Amino acid sequence: MARRDTVMRKPKDTRGTARRLLSFLGPYRWVILAVCILSLISNVLSLWGPNLAGSAINAAAAGKGKVDFAKVNHDAGLMLACYLSSSLLGIAIGCIMLNVSKRMALQMRQRVFDKLMRLPVGYFDTHQAGDIISRVSYDIDVISTCMATDVVQILTSTVTVVGSLVMMVSISLPLSAVTLITVPVAIGYTAWMRKRTQPRYAKRSRSYGTLNGFVEEMLSGQKTILAYAYEDKVAERFDAINHSAADAYADAEHYGVTIGPTMGSINNLSLSLIVLLGAVMYMRGGIQLGSISSFVLYSRKFAGPINAIAEIVNELFSALAAAERVFTLLDEAEESADAEGAAVLRDVRGDVRMEHVAFGYDPSREIIHDLSLHAEAGKLTAIVGPTGAGKTTIINLLMRFYDVDRGRITIDGHDIRETARRSVRSAYAMVLQDTWVFEGTIFDNIAYGKENATMEEVAAAAKAAHIHPFIMRLPDGYQTVISEDGGNISKGQKQLLTIARAMLYDAPMLILDEATSNVDTSTEREIQRAMRELMRGRTCFVIAHRLSTIENADNILVMNDGDVVEQGTHRQLMARDGFYRKLYTAQFE
Repeated sequence: MARRDTVMRKPKDTRGTARRLLSFLGPYRWVILAVCILSLISNVLSLWGPNLAGSAINAAAAGKGKVDFAKVNHDAGLMLACYLSSSLLGIAIGCIMLNVSKRMALQMRQRVFDKLMRLPVGYFDTHQAGDIISRVSYDIDVISTCMATDVVQILTSTVTVVGSLVMMVSISLPLSAVTLITVPVAIGYTAWMRKRTQPRYAKRSRSYGTLNGFVEEMLSGQKTILAYAYEDKVAERFDAINHSAADAYADAEHYGVTIGPTMGSINNLSLSLIVLLGAVMYMRGGIQLGSISSFVLYSRKFAGPINAIAEIVNELFSALAAAERVFTLLDEAEESADAEGAAVLRDVRGDVRMEHVAFGYDPSREIIHDLSLHAEAGKLTAIVGPTGAGKTTIINLLMRFYDVDRGRITIDGHDIRETARRSVRSAYAMVLQDTWVFEGTIFDNIAYGKENATMEEVAAAAKAAHIHPFIMRLPDGYQTVISEDGGNISKGQKQLLTIARAMLYDAPMLILDEATSNVDTSTEREIQRAMRELMRGRTCFVIAHRLSTIENADNILVMNDGDVVEQGTHRQLMARDGFYRKLYTAQFE
């Protein structure tokens, strides 16, 4: 369930996050160097403009009624050329940085996705899909936008500030001193605002993650919501979460929108002082009119970047907050590495043993305690029991999605903790109650687990799964494209596709977790017979709630509260008149 994130926390390591963020620009250091050079040239041309303007004004005023139009036209033409060239270089710089930011975002998303593929199943069990998606999409978009615009702005602003200061000092030291009076005020104000805005941008990113998680959760359960007429309650909860996200956004932007006007007021104060002192100096003959004009233009260029930096500091803080969320994901502990010298399973027979196994998802709450079982190679082992007995947990342990806390699991005598995970998992084909198909053709979905599968092999698997007639009725047959998440076929048909996929997968063992729960009873029996024939000689684990479907199992494990309380064939267990018989008869009462 989604929850409101009302706590505003400060980023843990702002400097470390900034360094890691800049490290993504490392592969483009030569491009960044070229951008710096172009930025330097652009700013020099731009800084030359006020000097030419002052020169033209002095030429116009020096003649006392006789204007040197040649000098004025020359300076005005040069000024136009400088500003035009500076603008063209600015456009080129923007295009270059846009391309760099795009590539950086591409690299970052690839790293995040690769990381997701290496994370343990437990991470996805404890984190909302919507929050993960928010980090992959929204947070990286924020970072990319910052890199495309703010980095260039900082570069150009730095050159402009330094260049303007040099030119102001060359024109008049007293006027420069007046200008610099307001700089500490601007710097102090920016630092003061940083401490207040950055935690709020971090909270905003978390709020959007919570919002995305809730929306994803509700969309996936839309039919259930409608069936229970729960729309109003869901709307109320969304309204609360939406308000929380909107408040977090407004809280962050509330401080952000005040930075620009405040910095503008500080700069206007500086300009007023310049005009006042400049007028006094001009009246005393200490400075020319054109020099005052140039100085005012330079002072605006000097103050403008400071003002711009104060405004983009909001975006920088937002990007740092987003980057911290992305880096937090990248720093998550991956699945533990395979043991040194881990064995690779070859020619698997499928003899599986669990010896005195204990396990709990939470160390303080053990789910499986001292469980032992033996699944003989080539036999069908059914696992039954009430909800919460630990049936699915056994499958998670067999696949090494989780490692046991105590005891051991072996395949053909090999402890799976000393065996490469990929080797263990590739030994199983798996069909779950929660079906998964991807956007692509039916052929691609069935052939998903077997590289270079032929049409004959795919069709044979589809026939065994009793979905071939349905496929042939489709307009394009096996080349029919399934929409995202199989939205254009029924849930039962999706399950048949996943069963066909498992049949085609060349694995010595098979796991079926309520694999026929979405098909009718007649089809279910046909699938059971077909699978028994197709999987002959392979080890099969079947989790079933409908006990009538596993009457022909070679061995039935009856679980309750994390323990195997009975095991045997259907006839043996019914004859004992124990826990299994009670479960079985309860389904027909």
